[in-house]
This record gives sequence, structure tokens and C-alpha cells, in this order.
Amino acid sequence: MATLEDLSNLIIEGKIKKSVALAQQLIDEGVKPLDVINNGLITGMTEVGIRFKNNDMYTPEVILSAKAMEAAAEVVTPLMAAEELVSHGTVLIGTVKGDLHDIGKNLVIMMLKSAGFTVIDAGTDVSPENFVKSARENKADIIGMSALLTTTMLHMKDVVELLKEEGLSDTIKAIIGGAPVSQDFADNINADGYAPDAVSAVALCKKLLS
Repeated sequence: MATLEDLSNLIIEGKIKKSVALAQQLIDEGVKPLDVINNGLITGMTEVGIRFKNNDMYTPEVILSAKAMEAAAEVVTPLMAAEELVSHGTVLIGTVKGDLHDIGKNLVIMMLKSAGFTVIDAGTDVSPENFVKSARENKADIIGMSALLTTTMLHMKDVVELLKEEGLSDTIKAIIGGAPVSQDFADNINADGYAPDAVSAVALCKKLLS
């Protein structure tokens, strides 16, 4: 008989079709949708996050796992009652103006979704004005900014300052990540947080919204 642990292992292995089939099988056998999500899919992705942080898994493998989780979640989520579908909060995430890199950003998006956040992907080359406008329109709790170039990371400061100018810095938190940035840089530009990797980004968002 299939178990939730089997589903977690398929997620870790990135087996998309098998994950979908097993999620459906568990539902058919009477397992509650919320249990499938929490104790099957999220448990699997949590382990993926730990392995990624410890360099036991790499980006392509994590992306496969996240795709398996998303595909299996599509089977289960429509069956959940509205009161069960509680989001931890809304995060708008994008790569800053002048920067087209998106692998890191996409990984953070997948990990945040798997942790129960509502995520809006602002894309790449996002101007400070568009970050703030989109965050306001989508009622975002957090703006996440990514940069891979030292020449573009300075636009993170522009976003933080624009939030302050528009009186939004108390209601919308600004966090940053990417190869050239650091906790010191976050402190210097008055960002609300810095995450060195996707797993840390999830923990940071949970901490800021707890």
C-alpha cells in the first residue's frame, strides 16, 4: 500500500509522472488532501531544501523536484476546502533593473510556493517603479529582489527608498538575494533582510511575517 513517505521520496527524486499518479492514488484511498500536501509534498520539498543547502542536491535536481511537487499539487489542491487553503502571505519577486538572470529567482519562487506562500513573479529587468506598483496592486507583504551583477544590485536601494517615499515601508518588507549581495549590503541600504539561498529565503519570509 502506498504511503505519504513514498510520495515524499518521489518528490525528492523528481519523478513527475509517478508523483502525480501516487498523489491521485492516495486521494482515491481516502487520504485527506491536506495530509497529502503537508505530509507528502511539503515534507519532500523540505528535505530537498535541506539537501540543497548542504550541497547534496544541485539546482537542476531541485527544479525537477519542484516541478514534481507542483504537478502533484494540481491534483490535490482543487479538492481542498477553502478554509484549508491558507497562504502564509504574498511575495512579489523579481530581478532588478538591467539584470536578466532568473535561475536563482525561479528557484526561490518554487521553494516559496512549496512552503505555502502566494508568489507573484515580476520577471527580470524590473524597475523600482514597477516593483512598487506591482506590490501595491497585488497587496504583497514582501518584495524579493534578485541581482547577479554588481552594476545592477544598486537598484535594490532605489526600491527600498521608493517604498519609504510612498509610505509603504511599514507594510511591505523588502528582501534581497543574489551572488554579489550580502547581509552588510542589506544593512547599508536598509533592506528588511538578506537570504544567501532559496531555503534561507523561505525561512526569512516566514520570520518577517510571523
